[in-house]
Amino acid sequence: MVNIVMVEQESVREKVVAFTFDDGPHPVYTPQVLEIFRRAGGQATFFMIGQEMENHPEIAAEVHREGHEIANHTYTHPDLTKLTLEEAGEELQRAENLVQEVTGQPARCFRPPYFGVNDDILSLAAERGYRTIGAVNGDAKDWDNPGVEHILEHTRSAVKPGSVLIFHDGYGERSQTVEAVRVLVDELVAEGYRLVTVSELLDISRDHDAKTT
Repeated sequence: MVNIVMVEQESVREKVVAFTFDDGPHPVYTPQVLEIFRRAGGQATFFMIGQEMENHPEIAAEVHREGHEIANHTYTHPDLTKLTLEEAGEELQRAENLVQEVTGQPARCFRPPYFGVNDDILSLAAERGYRTIGAVNGDAKDWDNPGVEHILEHTRSAVKPGSVLIFHDGYGERSQTVEAVRVLVDELVAEGYRLVTVSELLDISRDHDAKTT
């Protein structure tokens, strides 16, 4: 039985953290994020909007080629709780088709736009094989461009081993996010963290649970 909850924090023994990026791919900011992780030798997870994948297929392909995870963030970025279940399912499926075109395999993770979920949406995602992913640093609100220091402060205070962090590389001006992520990546790597995809984090946590039971 799949544990139908929104995953924000996993139980792990090692210092790993999962950076995630929503709303891309974007022709300006996604390549900047890729460069940060290339330099750090880490991986991230990109919750891509289907329409943006269609607009920028070459960037989506580059994300995959560099070993990052591409996950489902719906096709048009609606609040799924305001749709019928049939409409919500279509949003997931259209985005899923695009992820599979790029990666050759199904997406394992899904993040609802605006964190808009209810039991029906969580069940719908689970039935399709997704883990629904939240984040520990929602108070950073990088999507509102609150300033680099605000993003840093509200992420530093939330992060610990096994955390999922949310940032945005699409839908608007994202230079504050890029700068904050650059600083955080350097800090966390210096502290001994390994930067992993969400799926890798879930696998590490499952192994940890198996060893403790």
